[in-house]
Amino acid sequence: MMRLFKVIFIIALITSCQQQKNIELPFYNTPDFTPIFIDQEKEVSEIVTHQIGSFSMSDQNNHKVTEADIKGKIHVANFIFTSCGSICPIMTENMKIIDAGFSGDPQVEILSFSVTPWIDNVEVLKEYTLKNNIKSDNWHFLTGKKSEIYDLARKSYFAEEDIGFTKDSTEFLHTEHVILVDATQRIRGIYNGTLKLDMKQLSEDIQTLKDERDSNIF
Repeated sequence: MMRLFKVIFIIALITSCQQQKNIELPFYNTPDFTPIFIDQEKEVSEIVTHQIGSFSMSDQNNHKVTEADIKGKIHVANFIFTSCGSICPIMTENMKIIDAGFSGDPQVEILSFSVTPWIDNVEVLKEYTLKNNIKSDNWHFLTGKKSEIYDLARKSYFAEEDIGFTKDSTEFLHTEHVILVDATQRIRGIYNGTLKLDMKQLSEDIQTLKDERDSNIF
C-alpha cells in the first residue's frame, strides 16, 4: 500500500510540474512599454490584445513578404535606411549577432524595414546586403509604401515608443530600437540596436521564446 501511495504521489508531482509552464518574458501592450507579466497561458489572449498588424512588402530578393510569412514564428524587427551614416550601419552590424545565432532557423525571422522606401528599392536593398555580406535566407530587408511602413512601425511595433505613436508619415522615422515579437505576434522585448550588449540579451531572449514554444506554452 505504501509503495502504491509513493507511485501515485510521484505521478501527481510530475503532472503538476508539467502543468506549471513558466512564461519568463513580459508582454507589451502599449507604446509606453509598460511590462505585463503573466503567469497563466490562458490569460494572455484576454490581457494582451495588441498584436502586429498586417503588411505586404518586397524584400531584397524581390520576394513578397507579408504577415503570413511570420505567422507562428518568432521575429525581430528594426527600421533603417541604406544611406544612413549614423546609427544604421552600427545596427546592421550588431544585428549580425542575431543572424549568426539563428541563420537558417525556421522558427526565427529578421525584418529590417527601410524608412526611405522611395530610395531603397529592391535593387538598392540587394546591393546593401551584398556590401554588408548578408546572405541569410531569413533576414529580409523590406521596402514598400512609406505610409504603410511608418504606420506599421509606430502603431504596431511601437518603434518610437509613446512619443511617436501619434505621428504620421510626414514626420521622419528614425530609431535605434529593435523589437522582439513572439509566434503569436505579441511584443516581448525592446532593445537598443546600437549596443552589442543589448543584442546579446536579445539573442538570449529569442532562445527563451523558443523554449516557450518547445514547452507548448503557445
